[in-house]
Amino acid sequence: MALAISPLAASPRLTRSTPPVARARCGDSAGTSGRCSISATAPGGRVVKGKMTCPLGMGMTTTTTTFPRRARVLLHANAPRPGGNGETSAPDPGTPGGPEKDEGEAFRRWLFDKELPKSGKTIARSLSSLPLAISEFLVIAGFSALGTVIEQNKGAAWYVQNYPVDEPALGFIDYPFILNFGLDHIYTEWYFLALLGALAASLTACTFTRQLPVWKVSADWKFLDRPAALLKMEEAETLPRARSSDLADLLAGRGYQVFVKGTKMYAFKGLIGRLAPIGVHAGLLLTLGGAAYSGLGGLGGSVMVPEGTEFRIGAGLRRSAPFAPTPAAAKDLVRVNDFTIEYLPNGQVSQFFSDLSVLNSKNGREIQRKTISVNVPLREGGVTMYQTDWEIASMQVRVAEVGFKAEDSAANNVQGDSGPAPDDAEDGAGAAPVDLPEGTGDSLSLPMANLEGQGNFQGRIWGTFLPLNPDAEDPVDAKRGVTLLARDFQSVAIYASDGSFAGVRRPGSGRPIEVDGLRLVVEDMKGSTGLELKTDPGVPWVYAGFAGLMVTSFLSLLSHSQVWAVQSEGGGGGVLHVGGRSNRAKEEFKSELDDVLNRLPEYM
Repeated sequence: MALAISPLAASPRLTRSTPPVARARCGDSAGTSGRCSISATAPGGRVVKGKMTCPLGMGMTTTTTTFPRRARVLLHANAPRPGGNGETSAPDPGTPGGPEKDEGEAFRRWLFDKELPKSGKTIARSLSSLPLAISEFLVIAGFSALGTVIEQNKGAAWYVQNYPVDEPALGFIDYPFILNFGLDHIYTEWYFLALLGALAASLTACTFTRQLPVWKVSADWKFLDRPAALLKMEEAETLPRARSSDLADLLAGRGYQVFVKGTKMYAFKGLIGRLAPIGVHAGLLLTLGGAAYSGLGGLGGSVMVPEGTEFRIGAGLRRSAPFAPTPAAAKDLVRVNDFTIEYLPNGQVSQFFSDLSVLNSKNGREIQRKTISVNVPLREGGVTMYQTDWEIASMQVRVAEVGFKAEDSAANNVQGDSGPAPDDAEDGAGAAPVDLPEGTGDSLSLPMANLEGQGNFQGRIWGTFLPLNPDAEDPVDAKRGVTLLARDFQSVAIYASDGSFAGVRRPGSGRPIEVDGLRLVVEDMKGSTGLELKTDPGVPWVYAGFAGLMVTSFLSLLSHSQVWAVQSEGGGGGVLHVGGRSNRAKEEFKSELDDVLNRLPEYM
């Protein structure tokens, strides 16, 4: 690199025939760097000298140069150039000939005092980019929407059944796509958590590189004493024969904080509007942290529990992270006391309820009892139980044999379709006026199987089978029996062994039906409640973040208005120079300031 010494004019007493000579010396006999001196000598003893400090490890060479009168003296230092933009390179700790301790210390100072802070600032400026933060928001929103469309935390068999390869949803979403990319548990996948971390890093960088400096500048009480600086502002006015004390009183009456120092005045209001964006970022960070904590430290799972049975809470929780804490209620039991469904007038399901009791695992004592429904969960010991699904678990029937002939069955039964009959078909084919007195016959509990998607069945439907002769030696005869189908708890469709429709009965009506030599009464149907169990340790963080986000978002809409004034002497009395600006609501600020200035008294 080249170092230029300021111009040295030769002495007027130097003659043209004897040009002066410049000499430079750098370092010492040991070759270490130190003070560097330069001198220009001319006949007559006149010496012009200068000194400079040579950098460590510079490798400077000394030169002797003659120069004409009124010329510049240039000192050239030979050193490696890392780049053409003026950047300095790191000192070489391995330079021979120098003390290793000093060179290592110089390298550490360069690394920790210059290079790392500079790189950190560059990375922070890149992360605080608004387009980057918006992109991260959009990607997170996209994955969240996908997690809303695709049911989460179901078993692999469920996705195989509901997302077949031959009929992919939206043309590309099938079970291999879901399972391979972890879309069955998006919110705990590494890429979703990485997106949350990237957004948190962007918010943090923006807070420290943009919001905090703006807050510090805005919170600094600055008095301006030059009228020219005030007149360059967004709103400026020069008022003859006006006083700053009157302006201060008027601004204080409008909620401004006013400060006066001699002839100078500064006033502001709405400073909280500058601090609120930092609170918005803090609320978002708290929300993101709570979501990540719930994903990494939470447990979840689902159970389908028949009415009248119990299950252990811990058995329904699946560990999604190795360090997720076990809740206090994991060993307690939950008993399903009752399960009921409310229906709309058109027969559709309106709401379903589960009567649950939480029992202490040690003594069986009831800790809590609550009837839950959709959006009305039960919470116990850090575990939240949501009502999410239901099924028909079993059917109770009473059966008695009667004298019956096959030809009579064909005569009394009319062929029907292969699905459940409508509700008004209760007194249809096969519904002969038969009777089965209470207490007669055998009471059976038949398990119901979910037939949704099986064969030609569409929609939610359950079925069971009552064999006529299970001990028959003929395999065909052993498979003969009565089929009972139901879509809900309101009615049961009954089919004979030859597939003919026998009729419909309502559970609990007590009306028997005669089919295939049997007199049958549908007494009751038991349901299973589908519960989703979760532990969300980050929920308090999320709630606190949302609350703070709502408050600070409202406060950030407040405009930060500033007014400066300088009192100066002028012809005919004092002159008041006023300037002001606002970061938001500029038209309102202009109208407010104009109104204040119009109210200022004028002194003659």
